[in-house]
Amino acid sequence: MHDNQDVPLAIIVMGVSGSGKSSIGEGVAAKLGIHFIEGDALHPAANVEKMSKGIPLTDEDRWPWLEKIGQEISASLAKNEGVVVTCSALKRVYRERLRASAGGHLYFIYLEGSKELLTKRMGERKGHFMPASLLESQLQTLEVPTGEPGVVTVDIDATIEEIVDASVKSLRAIL
Repeated sequence: MHDNQDVPLAIIVMGVSGSGKSSIGEGVAAKLGIHFIEGDALHPAANVEKMSKGIPLTDEDRWPWLEKIGQEISASLAKNEGVVVTCSALKRVYRERLRASAGGHLYFIYLEGSKELLTKRMGERKGHFMPASLLESQLQTLEVPTGEPGVVTVDIDATIEEIVDASVKSLRAIL
């Protein structure tokens, strides 16, 4: 299915909060028959507490989390298992660190949507630690991955099933 059949697929579903990373990641993993990891579950407790209070994370807060995600990807690849992980991956330097953890064999599905749609979705979520007030800081931090290798961009103004299908189709086109 992809250029190096000896290396299983490693995919990050990325985007700002409210873009649907978890739902899309689960759907893509199911469709491809590979393991799914919820990146938010890998955050240190201090990060979750900070975000719960509406305080944006700094680079220093994010490095240990990104390291943990990288370790999970590396461990899956070492076991010759494909994996889909959710991670906001807002900055190119974060994505480069994740690529290095995966030995360069990493694809990204960037979930893109309007601020209005993202705000609406965040307002409809129940029981998530990330308040809608942090969306603005995430949008300001986001370095759109257009033009980076191994990245597909998928618009989120559709149903979950349509977004999952578009994500898999777009990935297959670059593999």
